[in-house]
Amino acid sequence: MDAPYIDIEDVNFHYEHTSVLRDISLIVSKGDFLSIIGPNGSGKSTLIKLMLGLLRPTSGSVKLFGEPAHKFSHREWIGYVSQKSNAFNTSFPATVLEVVMSGLAKKRGLFRKYSAEDRHGAMEALKAVDMDPYASRNIGNLSGGQQQRVFIARALISHPKMLILDEPTVGIDRQHVQSFYDMLAQLNRDRQITMVLVTHDVDTVSDRISHVACLNQTIHFHGVGKEFDRISDNQLQSWYGHSVRKVHHTTEDLS
Repeated sequence: MDAPYIDIEDVNFHYEHTSVLRDISLIVSKGDFLSIIGPNGSGKSTLIKLMLGLLRPTSGSVKLFGEPAHKFSHREWIGYVSQKSNAFNTSFPATVLEVVMSGLAKKRGLFRKYSAEDRHGAMEALKAVDMDPYASRNIGNLSGGQQQRVFIARALISHPKMLILDEPTVGIDRQHVQSFYDMLAQLNRDRQITMVLVTHDVDTVSDRISHVACLNQTIHFHGVGKEFDRISDNQLQSWYGHSVRKVHHTTEDLS
C-alpha cells in the first residue's frame, strides 16, 4: 500500500512562546483534492511551510511520501504556487513560454539551454491550463488570473504528483474565480494530480473538492466534502469566530 502523499501526526508549532498550531493530524492521499479553509491568522501559511519541509514542528511528525518532510529529496514531485505569483509588473522581461520553461531550472540547471523537447513540454503544460495562445505574450501584460494559470503551467512542466496552492485566487477577478477552480478540478481529474488548495474563503467549497479541512489553530473538521456540506453555518461561525456562510457554486465556463 502506497504511503500517503502528506501525513501529519500530532503536530504542534510555536514561534518563540506563541502557539500557532496545536494537535494537527491530517492525511492527503493520492488523487485527493483537499481544500484547507480558515480565517486570516488561522495558521494556514505555517501549515503549508510544514508540509513543504520549510519549517519543522515543535512536536509531532510531518511526512511527504513516507519520508520526513525536512529530508524529502524528490522536490520535483511537488508543485507549489503561492498567492504572490501574479505580482509581475508590465515591464517584466519574460514571455509566458520562458516563464513556464524556467520551471525546469532545478532539474536542468539554471544556465542550460532549453531544447526543442523542453519547449514542447512547456507548450503542453500551457495547453493544460488553456494558456497556449499566449505563449509569446509578455507575462507582465496578462491579467492576474492568466498569470496564475501560467504559474500552474510552470509547476506542471516537471510532471508533479501533487500541487499545493496557497490562496491562488488573490488578484483574480471574482467573475473568473469559478473557471479557475474548474481548471484545477480538471487537472485533478484528468491528470490525477493530487491538489491541496489553501484559502480563507468558505464559499470556494464546491463539488470540485473531494476533502475539506477547517483550520483555526487546530483542525476543527477534516473529512469529505459531502460531510462538510452538512455542517451548519452556526457551527462554522463558532470555529471561525465570526459569521460565515457556505455558498455552493455551479460549474460554468467563465473564461
